Amino acid sequence: MVRYRLQVEYDGGPFVGWQRQETGLGVQQIVEEAILAFSGESPRVFCAGRTDAGVHACGQVAHFDLQRADVSAKTVQGALNHHMKPHPVSIVHAEIVDEDFHARFSATEREYLFRILNRPARPALERGHVWWVPQPLDDRAMHDAAQVLVGKHDFTTFRATMCQAKSPLKTLDELTVTRVGTQAGEELHIKARARSFLHHQVRNMVGTLNLVGLGKWTSADLQAALDAKDRAAGGPTSPPDGLYLMRVGYDKI
Repeated sequence: MVRYRLQVEYDGGPFVGWQRQETGLGVQQIVEEAILAFSGESPRVFCAGRTDAGVHACGQVAHFDLQRADVSAKTVQGALNHHMKPHPVSIVHAEIVDEDFHARFSATEREYLFRILNRPARPALERGHVWWVPQPLDDRAMHDAAQVLVGKHDFTTFRATMCQAKSPLKTLDELTVTRVGTQAGEELHIKARARSFLHHQVRNMVGTLNLVGLGKWTSADLQAALDAKDRAAGGPTSPPDGLYLMRVGYDKI
């Protein structure tokens, strides 16, 4: 039995999320069907983070096992990319790892990026890949308010009502808001880094920070929402379009 570690890139727009589901096509199904096509085996593919419908990934990590021991990582990468065409899913890197490696449970941190296109004109080329907010946003106020959420907290206010995590306690290591100029125009990049996140936590935090950027909320309002430990006290859930799983960190590969 040989274990392969994959770095997976995908456009989440056409999919119901990472997980294989009966309601539509998931990225996991695309990868598993490609493995079956080239190897004749049907292993389950495990990922580091089960992204939602519409959420993208540049650095998703996954692993699977093959009973065949004569297939190189390079062959796996090429075969998967061939059989996954024309879906917008790509194996950026593949390698053989020890059998004790697990894409999800071995991960020590996950890093997400949320892109907000902040200009009056709606996106044309970036449609589906950014959240378009035409009203001016105060990125400095958003960044300052975001620091309220950094550290260990009860994030009940920012978890989805259907979240299945056993505890709402999470430690947010980093939450930054920066404005950058791009070819498409002005963008706000919100970076969130933690060992793990609750369901919809990043999107709920972004939706709430957007209220700060619009001048409707202050840092004190954000603190009060966090302290309320009630989803109804938080801001709206942002759309998934601008969210990217950028990187998954491991102490040992």
